[in-house]
Amino acid sequence: MENKAVLESGIVPVYDQDDKPPLKEAIPLGLQHVFAMFVGNITVPVIVAGVLGMSVGETAFFLQCALFAAGVATFIQINRIGPIGSRLPIIMGTSFAIIAPSIAIGTQYGMSAVMGASLIAGLVQAVAGYFLKYIKHLFAPVVTGTVLLAIGLSLMPTGIDYAAGGVGAADYGSMSNWFLAGLVLLVIIICNNFLKGFIRMAAILIGLIVGYLVAIPMGKVDFSAIAEAGWFSLPTPFYFGFSFEWSSIALMSIVLLAVMVETIGNVTGITVGGAGREPSEEELSGGVVADGLATSVATLFNALPNTCYSQNVGVVSFTGVMSRWVVAIAGIILLIAGLFPKIGAVIAVMPASVLGGAAIVMFAMIATAGISLLSQTGLDRRSLFIIAVALGLGFGVGLRPDSLQQFPESVSLIFGGSGIVLTALTALILNVVLPKEEAE
Repeated sequence: MENKAVLESGIVPVYDQDDKPPLKEAIPLGLQHVFAMFVGNITVPVIVAGVLGMSVGETAFFLQCALFAAGVATFIQINRIGPIGSRLPIIMGTSFAIIAPSIAIGTQYGMSAVMGASLIAGLVQAVAGYFLKYIKHLFAPVVTGTVLLAIGLSLMPTGIDYAAGGVGAADYGSMSNWFLAGLVLLVIIICNNFLKGFIRMAAILIGLIVGYLVAIPMGKVDFSAIAEAGWFSLPTPFYFGFSFEWSSIALMSIVLLAVMVETIGNVTGITVGGAGREPSEEELSGGVVADGLATSVATLFNALPNTCYSQNVGVVSFTGVMSRWVVAIAGIILLIAGLFPKIGAVIAVMPASVLGGAAIVMFAMIATAGISLLSQTGLDRRSLFIIAVALGLGFGVGLRPDSLQQFPESVSLIFGGSGIVLTALTALILNVVLPKEEAE
């Protein structure tokens, strides 16, 4: 039996990891997990597809692949084969952190380079997970918190562009677009702050549904793509192909190594919140290895990198249901949803302004997650200096990528594509070389 540190919390799970609740309970609980992660899982591919100029049909296919890959990734995570998998009730989904690098790589080299970079970066993350106990000290909260803050800040202009109607739209910046975005944002605020239970947890989903329904009589939704989409289709592997640019691989690898720390936090959150204990070394390492391999497998099905979803950590903590059986049902639901193109088409025709209202909140939450991590450092003078230099240099160059236009193209992509890599490297190096402050 594994050695797991037990906290004196008094938390006892309603159902433990290997318990099998009756189907009349397990199916609704599984659906709840799907609802909690669904919006996040579809938002990332919709945004990347929109910025890279995919057609409605391609976007619907991209969404179908994202749903299917999330189901596959979830099964990799909830089991353990050798060093792979945490055997914890963790739902996997498309990572928000890879929006900026995916857009930077896709704009420069196309989707084949995004897939190639993600394939290799996933393997890099898996190797890092295998040797986790030796390198975990490098990714201190001051490093990962700064990176998450930079990711959130770098995505905010994209959220505003979507709220205004999407870059290149004929009605960009119109009052009707801002009305829809504002309506979605208002519904999310009300549901999240004034209501309770499931409605509060599903605030973003409810906001999107309300915005979608209001957009229909406004003539903002084109249903022709839904009618043209097939009822059933298997995801076509290798649709985008693979190309390998070392600069793209470096960019995606560094971002996924930063995401690795978020995975560690989510694995810990599952065991502490759901069972009142710290995770074992095997659970932590296996969870990160599964994250990386799931990302590589996802690329085979034309999907973006996958990671543990923090929304579902909250569901486990709230319900006390640690059962992997429940999460397996959620994984099956995702696999089934990924086989029906009409589901992807319904989402693909969602007006950009509707998505923008939710994106403003979701992207800002990434930044606040970084702030939350940074607060764990105590924010002493040393930590504040690291944050200041890393954000000032990395985020500054990200806002002005042309400042690197005289550098080789590969250098410009890695350090100027979004500023995230420069932020991460600066924070990591400073955290290693700067002397620690002695307690007075």
